[in-house]
Amino acid sequence: MHEARRQVARWTGALALLVASASSPARAAETRIGFIDSAKIFQDYRLAQDAQQQFDRQVQNWRSEASEKQRTVDQLRAEVRDQGSILSSVKRQEKEEVLQKAIQEYENFVQEIWGPTGRAAQENERTTKEIVERIRTVVEKLAGEKGLDIVFDAAGGAIVYADRSLDLSAEVVRELNTQVEQGAH
Repeated sequence: MHEARRQVARWTGALALLVASASSPARAAETRIGFIDSAKIFQDYRLAQDAQQQFDRQVQNWRSEASEKQRTVDQLRAEVRDQGSILSSVKRQEKEEVLQKAIQEYENFVQEIWGPTGRAAQENERTTKEIVERIRTVVEKLAGEKGLDIVFDAAGGAIVYADRSLDLSAEVVRELNTQVEQGAH
């Protein structure tokens, strides 16, 4: 979800630069600016909360599965260590092969889940992409209704000062949650 916040920050920053660069000096004096706090939106938006909870549950399941695989590896290591001297060379070789297979399975699982293109990154990207698109749509709608030229993201660190009356975060959350209640999520 942190990546989604960075995406919103990049998007609003790019939009601000685009609008600012397109404005003439005379137009700059008329520029109306608003801002959002994407961290607050993600915190208060019910769909984002649900997505985060679902993602956290999935991560916990993956962690549990990884822990079970690690316990299997640890148990096999202990068996090889404790029984190695009393086993025949053939049996010891078999146990070591089973251990190596378990280690490889554990390492493959960890990479498949938490690697750079692993399932955790993919699931996070999929979920946050949908939420960022919804937020973007609502921000664009509210900016149009309020006649704003630029909307910054306070969570992205792009604002040093802003009149709190320009903060659209609560309205964005209200609109997003209304859409959820109406089944338009």
